Amino acid sequence: MITTHPFDPAELLDNQEALQAYLDEAVQTGDPAFITDALGVIARAKGMADIAKQTGLSRETLYRTLSQKGNPNLKTLIAIVNALGVELRLGGSKSLKS
Repeated sequence: MITTHPFDPAELLDNQEALQAYLDEAVQTGDPAFITDALGVIARAKGMADIAKQTGLSRETLYRTLSQKGNPNLKTLIAIVNALGVELRLGGSKSLKS
């Protein structure tokens, strides 16, 4: 009998380059829900409690905001991106970072 476990990409994101590459790939899809979800995966990889502390948002708010149904406002998005230490690169060489 083969036992399978759910795949969690957060377990493979163990360095800053991997985090950035994962986000860059998500952005290239152009799918806002996937991009938001990818930010959530990165937040889990870095530690949701630490990200909550850095952003001033509760863990519950972060989980909800960074789900595929989440819709973060720009201020929240910038705070999360900065706390994650990644750049949200939109269209070419420009990036969203405060």
